[in-house]
Amino acid sequence: MRPIGTAWRVTGLGGSTASIYDRRGERPVTNDALTPHRPMIPGAPSLVQPSLGRPVRRKATLSRRVLLAAVALSSALLGGSAASAADKISIIVGGMEKQIYLPAVLCEKLGFFKEQGLDVELINSRAGVEAENELLAGAVQGVVGFYDHTIDLQTKGKSITAIVQFSQAPGEVEMLSTRHADDVKTPADLKGKTLGVTGLGSSTDFLSRFIAARAGLKDGEFSLLPVGAGNTFVAAIKQDQIQAGMTTEPTVGQLIKMGAAKVMIDLRTPEKTNEALGGPYPAASFYVQSAWLDTHKEDAQKLANALVKTLRWIKDHSAAEIADRMPKDYYVGDKALYVQGLADGKAMFTPDGKMPAQGPETVLKVLQSFNRNLQGKTVDLSKTYTSAFVDAAR
Repeated sequence: MRPIGTAWRVTGLGGSTASIYDRRGERPVTNDALTPHRPMIPGAPSLVQPSLGRPVRRKATLSRRVLLAAVALSSALLGGSAASAADKISIIVGGMEKQIYLPAVLCEKLGFFKEQGLDVELINSRAGVEAENELLAGAVQGVVGFYDHTIDLQTKGKSITAIVQFSQAPGEVEMLSTRHADDVKTPADLKGKTLGVTGLGSSTDFLSRFIAARAGLKDGEFSLLPVGAGNTFVAAIKQDQIQAGMTTEPTVGQLIKMGAAKVMIDLRTPEKTNEALGGPYPAASFYVQSAWLDTHKEDAQKLANALVKTLRWIKDHSAAEIADRMPKDYYVGDKALYVQGLADGKAMFTPDGKMPAQGPETVLKVLQSFNRNLQGKTVDLSKTYTSAFVDAAR
């Protein structure tokens, strides 16, 4: 795979490609596709071929099913070298530079995947909802994203299982533009405002809807605009495209430092999360398709071994020591700010990869509060995660 902006294109046999499409499968994922009635924020990412300067059209791409079938056929024909390529485990991350997903990159940097004899490829994605689409399409074997997607997808007939729980709090912050600080004092004051989320159907979408509903706001009394994270989120705040929005470190620290936004609701620690959401909220996790898990238990155990060892390493090291192991471009030009943000939110990570008690119940309650697809439906929470692999981790 190679990046096109913040989307991804799979290079197949003979140079053919398969692009990431939205849930309808009709067009590439862009800000325009997600918000057809709103202008795209200047500088926001779009799915464009740099050399041609035009959108990637579906007719010029190879479907994932055809691509995967072709790869499987080539593996059978080419023998050893292709078989080795098939052993690679591809994991898509809903924003590798985000501190909430830090354990995945740190695990790679510490060499814990290789220590388990694994060949792991980490792939960046703009938002968790894009990552889950790639998993369901069979383009990757696992996702580092929010646990709440496993519940949401179960109601849509999809079976996804979280096998390692990275965090016990979302690590997200609802940021309020300082230019609106005088007229917005509580979440109820967000009536008529536009709130930024990473993507529609993402976990920031879920949490924003819950916060609004808990404040008494109804659908239609506020708007959600997908603006991604990092520079595009900052641009949306500065240009008043959004008046508030949910994001993570290091973007939180950047906004505060430049005086563009202030913290409105803090979900970076278990204590503050309990206060805002009514209980523990397991968020960042590593999840896979249940069918893959049934046939790859050895691989799943090795992945759990590596990721749990990383979480233990995080517990035993300072924010500065952790930052030293991360790619320097993740600091966004200010390592001290990066370290401070990590120190403020380090408590969100679990020490052992285990699901916090009553966590799934809190997530289900939050989703049911606004999601009509979940209201009145029975969800088997025991099928959304397993502790078997973290319990056996060594």
